Amino acid sequence: MRLSGRKRLSFTRRWTQRPRIVLLGLIGVNVVVFVAQLFLDAYQPGFIHEYLGLSDRGIHAAYGWQFFTAAFLHDGPWHLIGNMLILYLLGRDVESIVGQGQFLLLYLAGAVAGELGHLFVMPSTSVLLAASGGVAAVLVAYATILPELALTSTTLFGVPIRLKAKHLADGAFALAILGVVLDRSATIAHSAFLGGCVAGWLYAHLLGFGRPSILQRALHQRRAEAERFRTMSPEQFIAEEVDPVLDKIAREGIASLTRRERRLLAKAGEKIAEKA
Repeated sequence: MRLSGRKRLSFTRRWTQRPRIVLLGLIGVNVVVFVAQLFLDAYQPGFIHEYLGLSDRGIHAAYGWQFFTAAFLHDGPWHLIGNMLILYLLGRDVESIVGQGQFLLLYLAGAVAGELGHLFVMPSTSVLLAASGGVAAVLVAYATILPELALTSTTLFGVPIRLKAKHLADGAFALAILGVVLDRSATIAHSAFLGGCVAGWLYAHLLGFGRPSILQRALHQRRAEAERFRTMSPEQFIAEEVDPVLDKIAREGIASLTRRERRLLAKAGEKIAEKA
């Protein structure tokens, strides 16, 4: 964008989009692994489920490589196509916003969380093809970063319908829970989605995106209260905080005090020592 009459300086450089190395690399790895998966299934049936998919039996047999191999396995071509479309369409913006390094860590965190979630909530007889975990993390991180972004805008019977990013994440999380409840046997892929959703939400919040969680708000309130107490003089602290607690003890007894009021009495001793 240029202002009218403003000349471009000789040393300015045009903005260029950085190549999406991580995003395209992850898509390439998933496609290559799926092709190899097809060959293994054709020439040695059962090898994928026995040795490369994540399973409770494999963990007990010390097949530690399953945590890595399962993260790129898909349950059929439609599973691959759906995952890669979501990863590409949403991953472009997420990678541009958080950077390539953080995007890679986000994807890997979702994959690992999906695998761990499967081990905790699914029966030991099931085998996980866990490629959906990393994709779920990207999807939920996208919805956390851009929750109000309208992905579609259409009209149904004269009523405008807008699908926002946060609605997409809510629907994906609901479908993941439904799948975990209804399909709990044999070879599955959906259970990784649940852990990936949680990992994407947490990772985006750690990067500073999204509305503060209940825990974050509680910690912020506690830090603000501690700072206020620190700046109060001993006389002010006793008059404003301790005297009302002492009046409550006189009326209702010491057993009526809340945990916060008991902490205030403990801080009163510190303030008195500070004054002395």
